Amino acid sequence: MKRSKQHLLALLPLAISQAYAQTSTPPAAPESNTVVVTGYRASLQSSLAAKRESDTIVDVIKAEDIGKFPDNNLSEAMQRIPGVAIDRDAGEGRTITVRGLSGLFVRTKLNGMEALATTGGRDSSGGANRDRGFDYNVFAAELFSAIKVSKAASAEQEEGSLGATIDLTTPRPFDYPGFAAAASVTGQYNDLSKKANRRETFMLSTRSDDKRWGVMLSVADSTNDKLEEGPSTGRWENASLSTVAGVPSAQSTGMRFKSYSTDGGLSFIPIPFLAKTNANAGSLADLSGEALNISKALHPRIPRYGHIEYDVKRLGITSAVQFKPVQGTLLTLDLMHSNYVANRNEQYLEAISFSRGDGNAVGNPSTSIYNYMINSKGEIQKASFNNVDIRSESRHDELESSFNQMNLTLNQKLGDRAELRLFAGKSNSAQRNPEQTTLTLDAYDVQGYSYDYSNPLKPVFNYGKLNGCTVDQACYWQISSSAAKGDPSLVRIRPNRTDNGFNTQTADLSYELNDHLTLKTGVGIKRFSFKTVEARLASENIPANAAAFLNANLSNYVMPQTMGTGYGAQTWLIPNFNAIKSALNFGCNCVVSPLTGSGLPTTSNDFTVSNTVSSARGNNQDASEKDSGYYAQLDFNYELFGIPVRGNTGMRIVKTEQATTAYLSLPAKNGVTPPPTYQTATQSYTDHLPSLNITGEVLKNVLLRFGTSKVMSRPSLQALTPAGSIDLDKRTYSGGNPTLEPIRGTTYDLNLEWYKDKDSLFSVGYFFKNMKSYIQRTAHTDTFGSLGLDPALGAASGIDASTPFSITNWVNTPGGLIRGFEVNLQKNFDFLPAPFNNFGGVLNFTKVESKLKYILSPTSPTVTVADLLGMSPKSANATLYYETKDFSARITGAYRSKYTYILLPGSGSDFQGKNATTNVDAQISYNLTPKLTLTVQALNLTDQYDDRFNAYNNATFGNYDGNAPSDAVHTGRSYYIGLRYKY
Repeated sequence: MKRSKQHLLALLPLAISQAYAQTSTPPAAPESNTVVVTGYRASLQSSLAAKRESDTIVDVIKAEDIGKFPDNNLSEAMQRIPGVAIDRDAGEGRTITVRGLSGLFVRTKLNGMEALATTGGRDSSGGANRDRGFDYNVFAAELFSAIKVSKAASAEQEEGSLGATIDLTTPRPFDYPGFAAAASVTGQYNDLSKKANRRETFMLSTRSDDKRWGVMLSVADSTNDKLEEGPSTGRWENASLSTVAGVPSAQSTGMRFKSYSTDGGLSFIPIPFLAKTNANAGSLADLSGEALNISKALHPRIPRYGHIEYDVKRLGITSAVQFKPVQGTLLTLDLMHSNYVANRNEQYLEAISFSRGDGNAVGNPSTSIYNYMINSKGEIQKASFNNVDIRSESRHDELESSFNQMNLTLNQKLGDRAELRLFAGKSNSAQRNPEQTTLTLDAYDVQGYSYDYSNPLKPVFNYGKLNGCTVDQACYWQISSSAAKGDPSLVRIRPNRTDNGFNTQTADLSYELNDHLTLKTGVGIKRFSFKTVEARLASENIPANAAAFLNANLSNYVMPQTMGTGYGAQTWLIPNFNAIKSALNFGCNCVVSPLTGSGLPTTSNDFTVSNTVSSARGNNQDASEKDSGYYAQLDFNYELFGIPVRGNTGMRIVKTEQATTAYLSLPAKNGVTPPPTYQTATQSYTDHLPSLNITGEVLKNVLLRFGTSKVMSRPSLQALTPAGSIDLDKRTYSGGNPTLEPIRGTTYDLNLEWYKDKDSLFSVGYFFKNMKSYIQRTAHTDTFGSLGLDPALGAASGIDASTPFSITNWVNTPGGLIRGFEVNLQKNFDFLPAPFNNFGGVLNFTKVESKLKYILSPTSPTVTVADLLGMSPKSANATLYYETKDFSARITGAYRSKYTYILLPGSGSDFQGKNATTNVDAQISYNLTPKLTLTVQALNLTDQYDDRFNAYNNATFGNYDGNAPSDAVHTGRSYYIGLRYKY
């Protein structure tokens, strides 16, 4: 569909499905008047009621009406829950953490069944999801009727979570008293992309007059063309190289810079460079004065501007059929489909000379530095350079994620006291990236390049001139297959896909022993499958014939790109992807005949991709799990000393059986390198998980809750698979660890909740989690049998299970403590005089503390104590709303403090993380008629930057910066206007 400003104007009368229409809820009766509460306030009331009635510690978000969820995105809705913080990708919530624990420790269930949805993303924001974390941006929020976040475990809950279990529920026909329908159409405009988009939803539910059967259908369809812009560094690195001839070296005189100037570039003083052949030759002691200062300092590896365009389409469909053939029998069939397309074009203008990692490589060192400033943190904050290689990098991704799920549930009454529930479900998620291609233009030995990071969010770059030309002219650039001056130009092709699925069957029996005790028991089998595949070219350097052909008439294969920099606009030339693909046919997965022309090389162009080339093997993995669970739980409801007490206690036993498969590289024998072997490893373990939850109404409307349980979370798939290399002669192994056991722990929760009335809640919660184990990568000595590999692999070399090996892999390490508190306040301001009594507010705050010992090197005992990865020590959310019968308005702010999410990301950095964020959204709706609502909405009013950093603490070089800039991109503000009709 063509989208333009005219299209947006045509959609101005349309509305978004957010907080506008009316919901039937139990009547409230302040004073003597009966008031029917609707809209957002009704959603809050319903959520509070569900939270209060639960036997465990939960938080709930309910839809405001049929097909009308309070937020556009599921994760953005959940951030209103205490302890929940979200991470955004391209401006939209993608993943969550709960009480400091990331998606690896959180399970997500759809209509009662564990599921996994996966998408792709930019490399700096996590790339393609190849693990257990759930990507919430796959689904439209309008498809759901409720979200429940269970923070305390019970025996009847499936295992696998240290943080929380998220239950997503879609509507069913018996949720409504009869026929119900709603539809909305919304127009959207983003002030950065300058593009208009649309969003439509439709929902229909009906049931028979005799209430024996019902059918429900819900559809949500939208587009969202987005733009992301900003600078990045690709991390920082010492000007003194950390490798010499490919051999690790803590200190070396293979320097990144050739010379320096103290007179503004008029004359240059050489920095001594000795071509090293081993790691023991030379040290920083060879240098002194400014040569030493420059070589010890940090500089950005790839200082650059980035312009990323997204073309997003999302389609979601849910359906449910319910049937009551006889009294006491209910059959429910739930169907769900989602298709999420997020094609992406990334354009970068970058200096690549500073990222070269070997002092003996061609083109390094050749760069000269002048007009430089080294700050107190040991960083070259700004400088000018000669002989710098500049690159225009263009990446095109075609991305599609599809999700399908089908559940069948039988609820059967067995007399007056017993009920049987039988459940069978199957889901699958497929993430496809058939086109992931990077093309580059290159310019070698540019004079007068400079960068200035005085303002880390808005650095200033000057790309100098080459051949008298600037970056927006074809004469500045070339496409080179030669390494004579530096890195050759690229044709990087990396198609990939990720598939996963669940197949679940459970049987649960509930029996009321008496009026105070209910016995619950059940069994279940859950099968999880995972497969990820990636193929690459044997060489990603552009073939000589192709490069010569394109250079012969370069102006036909380039196009201009412009982006905002905070100081104006930057225009440069980028590869014309479509024109180059048409000319080279690089997407054929074949060997292409030489392109012809005067003076062109006659060699063929090999564009054959394979998943067995060394650089691709690590992303080709399979995993399967079978989880067999059994539980017994006793629910109780008594009055002790005049205090109503309810809760549950029980035990869950689960056996996990895993099989993981990946490529294992073998060393060369007699000068011949054998092909990699696709190795499968298996293991199993059993967990006993007791739990106890107690709720007492210690005062009228005041609940005191306590919960404790043993919990477990299975290892990441990347750490489990045996991807790596083994040397049977040297008895060494480096790779994954298929024998990893889960991360286990014990949790304690204490909550005090005061429900003054249907609109009010004040709660304080304390939580304590003893993570008894963690998983980190380290070097150690163990036996061949500990690797979990096939014994036949070592038999020919005389290796058995007891043979000692030097191993570098992931291992279970001591964990740490997580503790914190939550405060939640919700109140309608009915104590104020009219019209201010229509105001209300929701406020929550969470503080978390956690210290773990991190191993900073797999070959060194050095550790550092820091926060749990992914954990923000502080998070808060506040909503102020105003609501009358026909008018509703609210503004919401969400805050998340600084956190780290990667340990040892490279380039000498200890951690990579993200700085604090504050996102502000607003919405106004007005009922034009009892059935028609107009809504206006604004998202990301602060145009919050996704500001990521690297942390360095290097005494050898004097680099101390806990906030060195990494990425700083923004996506602009989005505005919505539309209509919603309810029948």
